[in-house]
Amino acid sequence: MQLTKHWAAQLDDYTIDLAWSPDGTQLAAASAAGPIALFESAAGQKRHELPGHDQGTNCLAWSPLSVAQLAAANAQLTLATGGQDGAVKFWDATAGQHIATAPLGRDWVDHLVWTPSPTAPLLFAAAGRTLTALRADGSVAHTFKPAPKTITALAAPRQGGCVAAAHFGGVQLWDADDFLLQKEFPYANGIHALVWSPDQRWLVSGNQDPSVHLWIPEKDIELHMSGYETKVKHLSYDYTSRWLATSGGRDACIWDCSGEGPEGREPAMLPHDAPICAVAFQNAHGLLATAAQDGTVQLWSPERPKPLRATVKMPTPATRLIWSPDDRQLAIGSEKGAVYVLKCEA
Repeated sequence: MQLTKHWAAQLDDYTIDLAWSPDGTQLAAASAAGPIALFESAAGQKRHELPGHDQGTNCLAWSPLSVAQLAAANAQLTLATGGQDGAVKFWDATAGQHIATAPLGRDWVDHLVWTPSPTAPLLFAAAGRTLTALRADGSVAHTFKPAPKTITALAAPRQGGCVAAAHFGGVQLWDADDFLLQKEFPYANGIHALVWSPDQRWLVSGNQDPSVHLWIPEKDIELHMSGYETKVKHLSYDYTSRWLATSGGRDACIWDCSGEGPEGREPAMLPHDAPICAVAFQNAHGLLATAAQDGTVQLWSPERPKPLRATVKMPTPATRLIWSPDDRQLAIGSEKGAVYVLKCEA
């Protein structure tokens, strides 16, 4: 495998978030200072620069499109953004225009996740202790009862149906259609990251203690893996739901979640020379990208006896790794505001 530079761009501040549009035609890149650049994916031309949020942008999330919408030439690409101004903004990414603003209060909007719906997708936004469901026109569909503590992570399965919201002390699982509380999962520590397995069997948290905790919500089963060097802030599942990649030290730790799950099994350790700062499996293929604080980015095939496939060295540490929808391009955001898009080729 080879990772080769396709194009690069420069933001005015730390790259706080990256997101590919669902049709793969655009890459959104948010500067911590506020502005959001929309790049054409083929060659990196800047299509639009959105003003974002005056006090700083925190997160990005593209509205999902159906197969029929993706095939339609006039399908509107909608981007949602959350900021330090306590608001969620919606943008028409094709025209580069602001659609709506949903003010949610004084707390920063730190987490956004869309869920599919029989009628139209809903956006779930976390600001402080408050979780809000929003429509794409900025109107409020539902405001949930405040969480016990600040919401620190959100995750929704690809199939929709529910949203998991983590706080210090546990996870609340909300129904995405009728907004009722389905379950609560106590966890007596801080939670930094949440991820669902693609088959929706596992809900996994990366924790402050430092550890990884797994739930099977349908069966009320819990598993726990500890022994990490540092807090676990990054999680990623492969498309088969078998392999779970985690940060938490100088090695990317890969757990086999097949059968009864990873508890009691020895994980695969994929080494770096500096602490891991990002992990990302491809969307529909088996490669894992990992990044470390020394600027190294590596590609792995975890199931192989010799898993390392490629290595590149970036000038500064990565803040985000994200694969394009077709898995052919890897976008990397950096602490110095550079955005790199690399081609992944055999």
